[in-house]
Amino acid sequence: MKHLLVVVSFFAMSETIFAQNNLAQRLFDAHDLFKEKSVSLRREFKHRQLVPLIDKLKTNPKFAVSEAGKSFEGRSIFQVKYGTGAPPVLLWSQMHGDEATATMALLDIFNFLNASGDGFDDLRKKLSEKSTLYFVPMLNPDGVERWQRRTAQEIDMNRDALRLQCPESKLLKNLQQTLKPLVGFNLHDQSPRYSVGNTKEVAAISFLATAYNYERTINSVRERAMQLIVSMNRDLQAFIPNQVARYSDEFEPRAFGDNIAKWGTSLILIESGGYKNDPEKQYLRKMNFITILTALERIADGTYTRENRADYEKIPQNERNHFDLIIRNARTERNGLTYTVDVALNRNEINSADAKSFSYKSSIEDFGDLSVFYGIEEIDARGAFLTDNNGKPLVLKLGDKADFELRSDKNTQKIVNGFVQK
Repeated sequence: MKHLLVVVSFFAMSETIFAQNNLAQRLFDAHDLFKEKSVSLRREFKHRQLVPLIDKLKTNPKFAVSEAGKSFEGRSIFQVKYGTGAPPVLLWSQMHGDEATATMALLDIFNFLNASGDGFDDLRKKLSEKSTLYFVPMLNPDGVERWQRRTAQEIDMNRDALRLQCPESKLLKNLQQTLKPLVGFNLHDQSPRYSVGNTKEVAAISFLATAYNYERTINSVRERAMQLIVSMNRDLQAFIPNQVARYSDEFEPRAFGDNIAKWGTSLILIESGGYKNDPEKQYLRKMNFITILTALERIADGTYTRENRADYEKIPQNERNHFDLIIRNARTERNGLTYTVDVALNRNEINSADAKSFSYKSSIEDFGDLSVFYGIEEIDARGAFLTDNNGKPLVLKLGDKADFELRSDKNTQKIVNGFVQK
C-alpha cells in the first residue's frame, strides 16, 4: 500500500506540473491580447500616463482602487486590490524609478484579470476566491519622473527599511504590517550584463528568496519562497532556456526584501536583466506576466508545497562575466612592440534632459586577456590592428571613448561610440 501511495503521489504531481507548464504556454501565446498597448517605452512611461489607466480600474467592480499614500513630491501612490479570499499577496514595482519592466507587466495583468470568455476564467475565479491580490504598480513615482533609481530625496528606498526616511518607505512597511501578506513580490530590473553562473548566457530573469539574517537560515517563510521560485524557474526555461539565474542571498540589514522576510512574509525578488535585441525589455515584460500569474495560481491552490526546495540551489547564481562588446585577438603597437589584446566595451545609457529618451556613451572597460569573459556581442579581430581614426596605433586607456578602427589587409571596420558600423 505504501508503494501504491508513492506512485499515486508521483503521478498526481506530474499531472500538476504538466497542467501548470501548459498554463505558462497558454499565457505566452495569449499575452498580446492583454498587453497594455499605450505603454512600450520605458522612459516615456511616467506617473501621468499611469493615472488614467488606474482611473479606468476605479470604475471596474472587479477591482478596488485606493490611494495608499503620496510620494515626497505629492504624487499619488496607488493600491489595486483584486479578490476576496485568503491568503493575501502583495506585489510592488518600481521601488527604483528607472526599473519599469515589471510595472508594464502589472498593467498587462490588470487587463488579464479584467477579461473573460477566453479560456482563462477558471484561473481568474481561483485567484479571486482563493487569494486577495494587492498591487502597488509604481512605488517611486518621483524617481520615475527623473528616470533615476533613487527617490526625490536622493535616497535608495531599498536601503531605507530601518530608518524609514522616505514617505514611500513608510508606506511599504505599513502595507506589509497591516495586510500581513503570505507572499510578497519585489519587482526590479538588474544590469543586463549579469551572467548565468560562469556561462556565456546572459541572465534574463533572476530570482531570490531573500535571507532574513546573516546566517541565511531557512525557515518555513523562506522555504515557501524557494518552492515558488523552483516552479517559476521551471516554467521560464521553456521561453528563456538557460537564462534564469539566482541572485546572491547575502543578508542586507537595510533592505526591504530582507526585512519583509524577517517580518513574516515570504519574499520573492524578480530581477529583469538582459535579453538580446530587447532594449525596451518587452520580451522580459512578457516573462514577468507569465511567471507572476503562474506563481499566483500556485499560491491560490497551494500546489507550490509539492516542490523540493533543494532545487532552488540548483539555479545558477548571478555572476558579472559579460560586457556589451568584446573584440577578440586584435593587434596593437606601443613603443615599437606589437602585441595581442582583447578589448571590452560597455554602452551606458545617458538620460536626455526630460528623462524621456536616452543616448549611449560607450567606453573601454578592460583590455588584455579577456578569455574568461563574454561579450553580448563579439568580434574576432584576428589579423586586424587597432588604430585611431587617423590610422595610428591606438593607445588603450581604461574609460576612454570607444571610437577606433580595426584595420586589416582586406578592410577597415569602424567602431563608433561602441557600436560596429555596418
